[in-house]
Amino acid sequence: MPTDEAVVQTAAEAAEGVIFSRMKRSAVDDYDVRVTFEDGVLEVDVYVEAPETDADEERVADDAALAARSAVDDLFADE
Repeated sequence: MPTDEAVVQTAAEAAEGVIFSRMKRSAVDDYDVRVTFEDGVLEVDVYVEAPETDADEERVADDAALAARSAVDDLFADE
C-alpha cells in the first residue's frame, strides 16, 4: 500500500504535468495544487491563473485535478 506521502506526491506531479503540458510556464502568473490524503480520502484542489493564454484556465484546473485522481488510482492499482 502506498504511503500517504507517495499518494500526495503522485497526485501533485500529475496535476502539474497537465497544467504545464497545456500552458507555457512563462504564461502562468500563478497556480496552486493542494492535495491531501487522510483516512483514505483524497482531496485535490487546483487553481490556475494565466490570463495571457488562450487556454481555458478553469478547464485546465479541472483536468489537472482529474489527472491527479487518476494517477492515484493507478498507484493503488499497481499495488
